[in-house]
Amino acid sequence: MVGPYRGLFGTPGVKGFVIAGFIGRAPMSMLGIGVILLITSITGSYAKAGAVAATFSIAVAVAGPLSGRLVDRFGQARVLVPLVLLHGCSLTVLMLCAHSGMPEWTLYAAGAASGATGISLGSMVRARWSHVLADPAKLHTAFSFESVADELIFVGGPAFVTALTIAINPYAGLIAAIVLTVSGTLAFASLRGTEPPAVRHRGAAGSPIAIPGVALLSAVFLAMGAVFGSVDIITVAFAEEHGSKGAAGLLLASIACGSAVSGLWYGSRHWKISLRSRFVRGLSLFAAGLTPVLLMRDVRVMALALFVAGLSISPTIITGFSLVERMVPATQLNEGMAWVTTSINLGVAVGSWAGGRLTDVFGASNAYGFSYACALLAAVVGLAGSALVRMRHQRTN
Repeated sequence: MVGPYRGLFGTPGVKGFVIAGFIGRAPMSMLGIGVILLITSITGSYAKAGAVAATFSIAVAVAGPLSGRLVDRFGQARVLVPLVLLHGCSLTVLMLCAHSGMPEWTLYAAGAASGATGISLGSMVRARWSHVLADPAKLHTAFSFESVADELIFVGGPAFVTALTIAINPYAGLIAAIVLTVSGTLAFASLRGTEPPAVRHRGAAGSPIAIPGVALLSAVFLAMGAVFGSVDIITVAFAEEHGSKGAAGLLLASIACGSAVSGLWYGSRHWKISLRSRFVRGLSLFAAGLTPVLLMRDVRVMALALFVAGLSISPTIITGFSLVERMVPATQLNEGMAWVTTSINLGVAVGSWAGGRLTDVFGASNAYGFSYACALLAAVVGLAGSALVRMRHQRTN
């Protein structure tokens, strides 16, 4: 299963941007739960914590396509450096506002600023892969590798930030996230040899979201993001309700671990069925896999249920990125990829807010019903609009 991945790293410069990209985006699984743990430790409210986390994610979603367009036009390095420095400063302000007991609105303002300066580094890593690899089969394997890397981040990130928060203080997790984001992103930006060339558009250029297939994928990933955001905050509450708040990170790692295992397997295979068929099947399995989560009332059994629920995540996301890569012109690839991650982040925002509210009112076990409903919605929308992604390869290298 590992064999196909070995040939990816012979291209000059690949190892550098893969390692730097991994470090720079490692905090993507730490920030949400880090903010939730910080705010709940100060206010005791999951609803407020979810609202602040949602504000952060909404800002990421709004700013994502814009930063992607700027990267397409000016290049990755020129955009990444100022953004990541502002991002680090904004997160620092958020912690200072929480520590000083400043008015509640300052938490939302700092959260919005942190999200607006956030970076979709995973999309930019994938854009580099598309730039250096011409073989579609190798690109499929590369996207699979990146999805597995994402899931490894989601395996370790929640457990790491939870451990830092409990063992040291509520701020330790976010401090670690700042250090990793700034150092990794600056290192990534310094590697100019594999950077896709900037494209100065002549005249007005339309947005990739105007492509019907990209719009469909964005809608589907919006619903999937709502699952991810709600599961994060509901699972933290579920662990606390069962007297094991420290197990929250391990529970979240279970779903990410399932996704990583399936992603590694998926990327090692050469598929004969179409991307469209794989995408629809992945969404169906995604909804079915969440069903057992609704029935769990024990932390240990829940870990197994979440592992099963995660098995369909990576294959579905890998296929989605592959579809975008085929539908979007090369001159708009960063923005096209950003629309996918933007949709997920916006969904995470909605899921964090709704999950926090529903948990406070109905309890964690019942709140999982919202996550399941969003998974069903993603499957229905994807199946109903699947004809929109039956498109010929449009990219020009």
